[in-house]
Amino acid sequence: MDRVAGKIALITGGASGIGRATAIKLAAEGARIAVSDINMDGAQATAADIGNGAIAIEHDVTDEASWGAALTQVEEKLGELHVLVNCAGIVTLGTIEETTLEDWRRVHAVDLDSIFLGCKHAVPLIARHGGGSIVNLSSISGIIADRNLAAYNSAKAGVRHLTKSVALHCARKDYNIRCNSVHPAFVDTAMLDDILRRGSRAEGLERLASQVPLGRVGTTDDIAWAVVYLASDESKFMTGAEMVLDGGISAM
Repeated sequence: MDRVAGKIALITGGASGIGRATAIKLAAEGARIAVSDINMDGAQATAADIGNGAIAIEHDVTDEASWGAALTQVEEKLGELHVLVNCAGIVTLGTIEETTLEDWRRVHAVDLDSIFLGCKHAVPLIARHGGGSIVNLSSISGIIADRNLAAYNSAKAGVRHLTKSVALHCARKDYNIRCNSVHPAFVDTAMLDDILRRGSRAEGLERLASQVPLGRVGTTDDIAWAVVYLASDESKFMTGAEMVLDGGISAM
């Protein structure tokens, strides 16, 4: 129950899905938590469920000023920052011909620009407080492309390499900050809704599970436990790496 004891963590996209599960798991393992989301009601609900002084922050991850305000709140209310989990994300279906420029820019703003802004502004804060860990949520789609996810593939592949750049920079500066990316395949969250439009949700999940060697889709807890490891000192020799949680898809 103390794998991240004494650490203070900010989790973006913490109102629901992987972000919510991650915030809850990190808190259960001893961290003090700041939950941020553009959905303030959802962020407050997560913080209330955690208790123990967890705070909720209204946060537009695509806006640089909002990042400054969020990090200021973390420092003022919790004192320090040791862990940043960039969890906020969206997905839009579309081939290269179907994807509009508006959708392209929106997906990249939420899925990639947000991580650039988060790392840019959190790195000096984490370094000032003695170092820590940054965990960026990418996707198996950042490694294996799909014809119908042009914007999402591009953004998540960008997250993968941006993570490596941040890791190398922090190592060179001797900041004691590690930066790694997590690459889930299908996880049972609202982000699958567009993919599961045909038939019932149960039927859709079964179709997706048939593509996974382990025979099921992921759960939010599957991903949250991986983030706990990367946030903890257990992973102190791991940086600039990707943790793939895809049920074996990439092994095929």
